Amino acid sequence: MASSTSAQSNAFRWTDFDAYLFDIDGTLLVTRDLVHYNALNLAMREVYGVDTTIDGITYHGKTDLGILRASLERAGIVGSTFEMKLPAALQIIRREVNANASAINPAVCCGIREILASLKSAGKLLGIASGNLESVGWHKIEAAGLRHFFSFGCFSDDHEMRVEIFCNAVAEVRRRLGERSEICFIGDTPSDIQAARQVDAQVVAVCTGTYTIEELTSHQPDLCISSCAELLE
Repeated sequence: MASSTSAQSNAFRWTDFDAYLFDIDGTLLVTRDLVHYNALNLAMREVYGVDTTIDGITYHGKTDLGILRASLERAGIVGSTFEMKLPAALQIIRREVNANASAINPAVCCGIREILASLKSAGKLLGIASGNLESVGWHKIEAAGLRHFFSFGCFSDDHEMRVEIFCNAVAEVRRRLGERSEICFIGDTPSDIQAARQVDAQVVAVCTGTYTIEELTSHQPDLCISSCAELLE
């Protein structure tokens, strides 16, 4: 499967679901600022006392907790030292992003506004399933002018693994719509595809982040598209 056309020929109909759960970074929007980046780096300096950054970490698809762990492991901070100080580090990230929220400058990905409006008008339940901390994710979405589309969100505050976030999102959809509700995730990384598969959900992969269509299709999403604008065709 190399494109949306081949997926559609296999009878995947992206409009047939009851709920749609979106990743944020690289899927809904791309930030043009350093607010989140600076907050992560400051948390590591203030709480763990190491002068390091997240540079060089493959963080696309990782949760905020996972990004911190990978960055600090590289600096020799592991195990109980990492775990004990993690709550304080997360609080600094929330504090810094909240204090600098006015500087968040997101570019909404191609086709997103139109797709969200179309799904909302069709009565679909829209939610967020993101590796961001909750307050960080909502600040980005609000800065992009997309908050009114979403009924709920599941984030990484208590979950390092993306599959745990996806499990929570599925449970929330079932609570709202019933056990038989059909769910589709939309994300831009192999981690999104893998997590969706682990919760037995369908997944649309979109190449508006850092991964190419070849990289994403190798993980066999139900549909792979260059941008959400293709869904409008």
